[in-house]
Amino acid sequence: MTILLEAVVPIALVVLLGVVVGRILFLDQSTLSQLILYVFFPALIIEGLYRTKITLQSASGIIFGFALVALVLFILLWIIARLFHIPPDIYKSLVTCCLLSNNGNLGLPLATFVLGEDGLTHSLIHVMASSVLMFGIMPPFLAGKGLQFGLNLTLKSPVVWSIVVGFLIHLSGIKFPSAIEMIMRQLGESCIPLALLLLGIQLCRTPFKIGKYELLATAIKLLISPLLAWWIGSILGLSSLDLQVIILQSAMPTAISTVVLTTEFGGNTTLVSRVVVVSTLASFLTIPFIL
Repeated sequence: MTILLEAVVPIALVVLLGVVVGRILFLDQSTLSQLILYVFFPALIIEGLYRTKITLQSASGIIFGFALVALVLFILLWIIARLFHIPPDIYKSLVTCCLLSNNGNLGLPLATFVLGEDGLTHSLIHVMASSVLMFGIMPPFLAGKGLQFGLNLTLKSPVVWSIVVGFLIHLSGIKFPSAIEMIMRQLGESCIPLALLLLGIQLCRTPFKIGKYELLATAIKLLISPLLAWWIGSILGLSSLDLQVIILQSAMPTAISTVVLTTEFGGNTTLVSRVVVVSTLASFLTIPFIL
């Protein structure tokens, strides 16, 4: 009960505030999203990597565990699509919904509340791996184009470059002046409440409907994915914290950015939008059991 009060309830309240704000104020979602993507999220990544004491073994374990979970989910969805003759655009949309988690807007705040500063920095490694999948692999998969297309998109992502900069700073041992440290920390800390507010705003403007595909994607995303993460992480022998991180991040609902990806590169945008809403609402029931 203490974990629920300290982690889930505050996050739910901020998301609810975002819903209220979205109903009352006519805010431009794209402007808020760009601020988070280009300013606050890179600051959070760089500042987190600047301070982190995570080992290379721990980081590689999280990345490898994430990759295996994504691969098994992809194979599972491929089998389901063949058995039940799911149309190609629906299949691509289901893959997108089940493989891309809301690790940024929801996963990082939860990791901070539940696992503390160490949980946040280890979760950032998971977010980095997820970003490569989201920006490098998923667009060419949806568009039916080659890896060169995905590589070009990856190199344009501010998230990817902030990862590179953060790791270089971490490995070089550079020490920032205290004023710069304070600014980076404040920008990074601003990312989490802004991301939660944006999540609430986006939810209140997304149509809500439950069908068989919405239920299938939500069940795989919220139930099967964390179970796979627990199984794979246990086989890999991950440390307690790293195992907790990949289970928690795998239990997050579908990322809101999936709507942007399917709109831009292909897929059923309406289905994806509904899965985002259904999985996000359902996650407030499933996350307490995961915790």
